[in-house]
Amino acid sequence: MDKGKSYPPGSLRARLDHTPQPLRFGTSGRRGRVEDLTQLEIYINASAELEYLKGLPPEKGGIREGQEFYFAYDLRPSSTAFVPEQGGRGEIAQAIVRAVRDAGLRPVNLGAIPTPALTYYGIRHKRGSIMVTGSHIPFDRNGYKTNSARGELMKEDEAPINAIVERIRDKLYRQPFEESPFDEKGLFKTGHQDLPPAVEAGAAAFLRRYQTFFEGRSLQGRRVIVYQHSAVGRDLLVELLRLLGADAIPAGRSESFVAIDTENIGDDLLAELQRYVDRIGAEVGPVDAVVSTDGDSDRPLLTAVDRISSEGEPWRGRTRFYGGDLLGMAVAEYLKADAVVAPISCNDAVDRGPLRGALQPKTRIGSPYVIAGMERAKALGRRRVCGWEANGGFLLGSDIEEGGRKLEALPTRDSFLPLLCVLFAAQEEGAPVSALFQRLPRRFSRASLLRNFPREKGRRLVQRFSPADPNVKEAVFEKDEVRAFGADGQPVTLSSDLQKELLDIRERLSRRFTRTEGFDRIVRLNFLDGIRIWFANGDVAHVRPSGNADELRIYAVADTQERADQIVKLGVAEPNGILRRLEKAVD
Repeated sequence: MDKGKSYPPGSLRARLDHTPQPLRFGTSGRRGRVEDLTQLEIYINASAELEYLKGLPPEKGGIREGQEFYFAYDLRPSSTAFVPEQGGRGEIAQAIVRAVRDAGLRPVNLGAIPTPALTYYGIRHKRGSIMVTGSHIPFDRNGYKTNSARGELMKEDEAPINAIVERIRDKLYRQPFEESPFDEKGLFKTGHQDLPPAVEAGAAAFLRRYQTFFEGRSLQGRRVIVYQHSAVGRDLLVELLRLLGADAIPAGRSESFVAIDTENIGDDLLAELQRYVDRIGAEVGPVDAVVSTDGDSDRPLLTAVDRISSEGEPWRGRTRFYGGDLLGMAVAEYLKADAVVAPISCNDAVDRGPLRGALQPKTRIGSPYVIAGMERAKALGRRRVCGWEANGGFLLGSDIEEGGRKLEALPTRDSFLPLLCVLFAAQEEGAPVSALFQRLPRRFSRASLLRNFPREKGRRLVQRFSPADPNVKEAVFEKDEVRAFGADGQPVTLSSDLQKELLDIRERLSRRFTRTEGFDRIVRLNFLDGIRIWFANGDVAHVRPSGNADELRIYAVADTQERADQIVKLGVAEPNGILRRLEKAVD
């Protein structure tokens, strides 16, 4: 960042007509407001990441000059075009192409395809890649995500990359304005640039991955509605389901961007999906499920449909949404996983069911942490390794072989595999999709959020209700005594002051999660990523600021879906819900 630095009057920085807003790493990738995403800012960060990758050895995902470098993009207008309503910013992919060429690499456009399709193709060909996407976040934001030749950038990569960012930023800012390729607005002086022609190889390889593994099996007789909205994988998902024998019916296609957050499925969207089931069911017959993805198609959405009409009556079905953590459990069972990795925010049914023996230590939230957990499991000798997040993204950490067919590892969030596994599991059992979830431990989850909640305030909120000692990641309360544990699950010795601090945190949280709202006494707290609170009656509430957007999230787990729904509604209620009451502690 250039704060506190001075630049010559004739430099690019001195001529910029705006105050640059540095693009920062989030939970996974870099995201920001489109109005702040100048091509200059994109170019600076992408150039730094490419320089970093060129400095890595091949075994760590390094790339070399002269190689192909793949890129793709979602359907947000700003990904590939200038958007007048968003400050004239955009053409993010074009800025990526320029950075790739200037790094001595050959950009290859794989087109508008899912993030996991791009990552898979890059890993298979041992090449780096960048996906231009804002994922699920609102329309006024966008960003991109860089992969090495081995897959996602990890958290330990971020600090050295950021050091390169600052060096490149200073160099470009000091360049004489007449010599700079950028104008006052931070856009290329050349104006609009066409992208290289798109090739279909990435999409085709992604389809073959599933066709190969599910060869000899069929979804014939299954009718699935594909809610398309503006998901980049909307047509590819329909095509794949049909190739595998399902009757896939597209619905809800939108040419304007729709921000679908698979962690925050509201009643309005569920009602819309129910209307599609009612209409299509009346027109063509029974529906088994409604499936969809988020904007860059790395996170799935699944609602199972159960018949509610009697025999002899016209068919009628009721949809039921199943969150990503439950979906992950069903998929891990289907793949016979011997190691599963999940973040601390996930539904705790995984701790109680048949997967508990395969469960690895919980991680922080974000795919890089899950990937690191899968790598640790493989180092311990586990052979069928997978992971997932509460948002539904499913990660495959090792190859899976079944009946002579191999499903290649894909250590990044994927939406297609979990949807297919659930449909095939139901097909092979001759059961409705909902049956797969009804046999899981009866724990129910829901998530919601407050938008326009500054991330910095969210971090202060978490700090306000966390112990000063960073070694304490969990506290267990037994009457007025406390036991503490580190991230590795090992006991932490408590001083009397630290014990008092933890008891004080419990008391302050108890005043926000009240008995009049149905909350019991707090019996356990976890500080690994946000604040996760266990209550004596089995309720769980987890508060955490988003890593990618100005949002404050609340996750809930309970013994009934109604109670989980109630907890998140209490959390996001305005003007004095639980999250707002917590906010007052840092105002």
